[in-house]
Amino acid sequence: MAVPFASAGDAVTVTVRLTPRASADRIQGIASEADGSAVLKVQVTAVPEAGKANAALVKLLAKTWKLPKTSLSVVSGATSRRKVVRIAGEPRAILDRLEAWVRTDS
Repeated sequence: MAVPFASAGDAVTVTVRLTPRASADRIQGIASEADGSAVLKVQVTAVPEAGKANAALVKLLAKTWKLPKTSLSVVSGATSRRKVVRIAGEPRAILDRLEAWVRTDS
């Protein structure tokens, strides 16, 4: 199975497909897009205005992966459903943590 995580220099990027205005904040899992790329499907209850949904996304990912919120940032797709989130830190350690999460969560 393809994963939406990639090493990017001194960080890791995660490709996300975000659904705002959902009934609950949750990570639905990894899905394949029409172009064959993998995305992490995430739903948040926040509305997509003034960065509220992006902030909710960062908060949810940080809590789920036990990372500081300050290490996560939306670097692409701020106003799109498809986003790229950057996780600052040592890439190998972060990728190991995310891969362990995928094994236990799926």
